[in-house]
Amino acid sequence: MKPESMTIQALRNAYQTGELTPDALMAGIRRRAKDAEDRNIWIHLLGEAEQQFYLDQLKTKSAEDCPLWGVPFAIKDNIDLAGIPTTAGCEAYKYVPEASAQVVQQLIDAGAIPVGKTNLDQFATGLNGTRSPYGACRNAVDKAFISGGSSSGSAVAVALGLASFSLGTDTAGSGRVPACFNNLIGVKPSRGLLSASGLVPACRSLDCISIFALTTDDANSVLASAEGFDSQDGYSRSNPYHNQSRQYGLRKGPLKVGVIPQAQLRFFGDDAYQRAYKATLRQLSDAGFNFVEIDYAPFDEAARLLYEGPWVSERYLAIQPLLESQPEALLPVIRQIIEPGGQPKALDLFQAQYRLTALKQRCDETLSLIDCLLLPTAGKLHTIDEMLEAPVSCNSELGYYTNFMNLLDLAAVAVPTAFTERHLPFGVTLAGPRDSDRALLSIANRIQQTLKLPLGARGSSEQTQEIPAATNPVTDTRKIDIVVCGAHLQGLPLNWQLTERGATLTERTTTAAAYRMYALAGGPPFRPGLIRDTRSGQHIEVEVWSMPSEHFGSFVSNIPAPLGIGKVELEDGRWVCSFICEPYAIAAAKDITSLGGWRAYLATLTP
Repeated sequence: MKPESMTIQALRNAYQTGELTPDALMAGIRRRAKDAEDRNIWIHLLGEAEQQFYLDQLKTKSAEDCPLWGVPFAIKDNIDLAGIPTTAGCEAYKYVPEASAQVVQQLIDAGAIPVGKTNLDQFATGLNGTRSPYGACRNAVDKAFISGGSSSGSAVAVALGLASFSLGTDTAGSGRVPACFNNLIGVKPSRGLLSASGLVPACRSLDCISIFALTTDDANSVLASAEGFDSQDGYSRSNPYHNQSRQYGLRKGPLKVGVIPQAQLRFFGDDAYQRAYKATLRQLSDAGFNFVEIDYAPFDEAARLLYEGPWVSERYLAIQPLLESQPEALLPVIRQIIEPGGQPKALDLFQAQYRLTALKQRCDETLSLIDCLLLPTAGKLHTIDEMLEAPVSCNSELGYYTNFMNLLDLAAVAVPTAFTERHLPFGVTLAGPRDSDRALLSIANRIQQTLKLPLGARGSSEQTQEIPAATNPVTDTRKIDIVVCGAHLQGLPLNWQLTERGATLTERTTTAAAYRMYALAGGPPFRPGLIRDTRSGQHIEVEVWSMPSEHFGSFVSNIPAPLGIGKVELEDGRWVCSFICEPYAIAAAKDITSLGGWRAYLATLTP
């Protein structure tokens, strides 16, 4: 099947019309998987008898109640599926779990059907997909090139249409680099948004289960079913309102997007990737993306802490018993990376944490000034031969734009944006603060709809059919715009109630010609009342402030009667949250509409 036929909506449509059944779909996937055996995608492909259990379960579920009903998915083989061996890419480590990982079980409960356990860089240590005793996992578009890792098989399975979506993991970029190299959406969720119960850890404090999908719509649907607080996972976090599934859509309007200055970009000799990146920026600029350069130095320094600092000790801890009893069970390159993790001292960890905290402060300040950060997902796509010849240095190059994300507690979405002259996939990554997952997916949706690339591995040679995508317009729900017209104006007595909540002035403008302003009785501080009057109203000068949404409630709760918050129409037609006044209060108030604003009125009071 073509990848576009494997989207969640396409499968639902095929099931509803009777064109397809889950049984027939899974049988077809097993047949087609045999044709792709030379790509080394699977460690354990479920057989007909193993899949029958899930197909039988499906018959007891309603498609209307199960958002992933009959949707096939692949699972990286460091994530547990009940009754199926988990190897983490190492036969000596193998065990058979009694229960599935919480995320896997939630997806199955939502109607998804597991296809199999996928190949990976051993113990999720690597970004390239060649570090496996089960064979190097080959790129879905061109078998001479790497697939990216460590979640290699998970990405290739989706790109080749052998699954609609898949689970990977992401400690240093493993949920993004394979997405770039195989023309997929790759979601690296905020840490703790998805439960890590049933995951063989690489770095337990940093790990994320990640999602590969063909479209942002599919990624959002899978994320909605997979997320959820887990009391058994000490790193689990609840998802705030502004990051819930309903906040996903199509991000419209101007966007302020951070990019890396030319001097800090690195493509490691891959001129084709450099050209693809420049072409991406040109196209997105034409589509309303306003690019501003940021200093990448603190992000880069944080990235280098992951492998040059003491966090490698977490990888040592994860497999310490096997490493100390059977070190020969590990691939030599994996041992070379992990064994030094037994040496760092507590002093090293604290020194690194102090430095990371300082770097995070600088990076957070940068991110607070933009809608998101956009950077190449990877600077170079290596051939398998190149990677095997220089496994450590080439892998390090792959992490230049990825390794800092989890250390800085960021969310990220990888999105395809171009094909090189050799028809090899290229993409960028959008990054933002923790819990900006839906905001990033909504921007990625805009990119996907703007560029309209084919889906998955078919993108090298064919145009795909139009895929419907979420079109409900969304804005950044992390902030709320509020119109002020009186004592909260900049420099006036109550402006501190905005600034101390982190609000910033975004514009000075006027209302539509439909309002009257009154000087209310009482004070100090003296306050105006704004009343809508479409027959005799005028333009009134106002300011628009942008306030962090988490502080909006406390701000509103302190507003005294007769004032309140409602919607006011601005001169450009927008309706924005604003101070308004109860009509009863104007009986004893002075009409100052003719002055055009509160500042002009205050000027009349000056002796």
